[in-house]
Amino acid sequence: MEFKEAVKIASQSLWANKLRTILTLLGVVIGVSSVIAVVTLVNGANSYVANKVNKYGADVFTLSKQPQIITNYNEYVKCQKRKNLLLDDYRYVAENCKHCAQVGAQQTTVGKIVFGTQSSTDTTIRGQTYAMPEMQNLNVVQGRGFTPTDDEHASGVAIIGSDIQENLMKGDDPIGKEIRVDGVPYTVIGLGEKQGKTLGQSQDNWVAVPLSAYQKTYGTAKTVTIYAKAGSSEQLEAASDEARALLRAFRHDPPGGEDSFTLETSDTFVSLWKNISSGFEAVAVAIAAISLVVGGIVIMNIMLVSVTERTREIGVRKALGARRGDILIQFLIESGTMALIGGAIGVIGGVVVAQIVTMLLGFPSSLAIWSIFAGLVVAASVGIFFGVYPARKAADLDPIVALRSEI
Repeated sequence: MEFKEAVKIASQSLWANKLRTILTLLGVVIGVSSVIAVVTLVNGANSYVANKVNKYGADVFTLSKQPQIITNYNEYVKCQKRKNLLLDDYRYVAENCKHCAQVGAQQTTVGKIVFGTQSSTDTTIRGQTYAMPEMQNLNVVQGRGFTPTDDEHASGVAIIGSDIQENLMKGDDPIGKEIRVDGVPYTVIGLGEKQGKTLGQSQDNWVAVPLSAYQKTYGTAKTVTIYAKAGSSEQLEAASDEARALLRAFRHDPPGGEDSFTLETSDTFVSLWKNISSGFEAVAVAIAAISLVVGGIVIMNIMLVSVTERTREIGVRKALGARRGDILIQFLIESGTMALIGGAIGVIGGVVVAQIVTMLLGFPSSLAIWSIFAGLVVAASVGIFFGVYPARKAADLDPIVALRSEI
């Protein structure tokens, strides 16, 4: 039998039992959809994290009391015992780091912003040195950024995110307007570029004020995060090594002992995130694989039923000269086609699910082309693997016994 003819016969058999075929495909559809959706969302999250981290530049590194992402409780406890990084630590690094093109510092909290009769209670308040907006590649689309004078005199000025303008100021020109940040008045001098949402959370609900002014309100005892820019990615290692040595000396860390702070680069964040996301992806794919196995078992059961129902047909075909291999190929193509159709539907379903999650929650998604082919190949493989036993059972039927079965 020609391959083309086998495909035609298999398709006719599947079409003749449409409802049974659809129900049989559910396990494969769910499994492939789950894999595609997870891979698409994780791939989107990886791209988003890489873009956000690289936004600061490949030559930027941070010095902080503890890592920005901690996955181990013991590490968290150890970091909490460290001394806070204070403004003096920042000044010492800024004044003495020769390989650093720029050095800045930042503290953050969440507070209440009031403008007229409008207010918000979950706004991120950033205390920043004058270089921080530039180091974070924050474009001030209206007004101006901070100056060294603002730092020195703890000026009551602020740069705001677009949410503050849109929600509190109703889209009016914010420059020169007075807002109250946890009860303290500040004059708006700049409007930050709109960043959008991530995981359903707005990235534009913030207000930045000079760090010196911030500390007048919230105190100087809390830890700061020091940001340093090397000038180029080639100088990153030299700059980070110098800053680390300076801070160790200033904080009197014992020779040969551990650092009393954490130094992180953009590569640190990206690799850590990828380790976390790859673990999550592996678990999710493993769970989805269970659906594929269940779907394969269902296919095998339905194909066994099909063999029983078509015993006479198999006997007639064998009596007319069909070889064992012809019957085997027909049933394998039938199970493989069934699974492949389920895989195609699953791919479409997975992409749709990922897009719905992106629209509802703002979770980034990015379709990986390889995942489409992988989903189809895995689905077809599952169908063929679980179709082998029913196909062999059909191929091994004795034509005389088969013809008698329905006489």
